Amino acid sequence: MSPRSRMGELEQAVLEVLWGLDAPASGREVHERLSGRDLAYTTVMTVLDRLARKDVVVREREGRAFRYAPRLTRAAMTAELMHEALGGTDTDREQALVSFVGEASAEDLAALRRALDELA
Repeated sequence: MSPRSRMGELEQAVLEVLWGLDAPASGREVHERLSGRDLAYTTVMTVLDRLARKDVVVREREGRAFRYAPRLTRAAMTAELMHEALGGTDTDREQALVSFVGEASAEDLAALRRALDELA
């Protein structure tokens, strides 16, 4: 199982903040957006560092600090996780896909049909 598929709740919350921004953010900016969670600034910085080590976020130096951005869009990360799940299963890949589609909503099925039509 990849590090991205084993993210904790706080890591996911930090990533959600980064996805919600239009540009890379400093640790302070992420901390401010998580203000309702009563977290220490150092905790947020530790999480950002951990996400960078897992290659979930990229960081670029700006002066003495870093700015952080998600490596992938939300949709791209979801797709990557789905590929990992299908690749790591001992069961039949086709059966897993059929089971997934069998439980999909009408909206999800319509989106799948559109995507398949675009690929054809």
